[in-house]
Amino acid sequence: MPRFTARVLVRPKGEVRDPQGEAVLAALRSLGHDVAEVRTGKEVLVTFSASDEGAARLAAERMGDQLLANPVIEDYEVSIESTTESRVEAQ
Repeated sequence: MPRFTARVLVRPKGEVRDPQGEAVLAALRSLGHDVAEVRTGKEVLVTFSASDEGAARLAAERMGDQLLANPVIEDYEVSIESTTESRVEAQ
């Protein structure tokens, strides 16, 4: 079965306060950078098997809904890449 890597980017919704982003913004400004806004988030990489890219996308979106993001306060986006494994056969 083909293997895929899902990259799930999770960020606070625009209307939700982002204290970590505010701290980064203040730090960047104190370093002299002219920064207007900072929003922080997280990236989760998950490697798994699926029958095809469509099934992999559905599985990754379920992962986002069920565990990786809190849909009340966070948005997420998913990208899928096919993973090629290089295996060395034992002799």
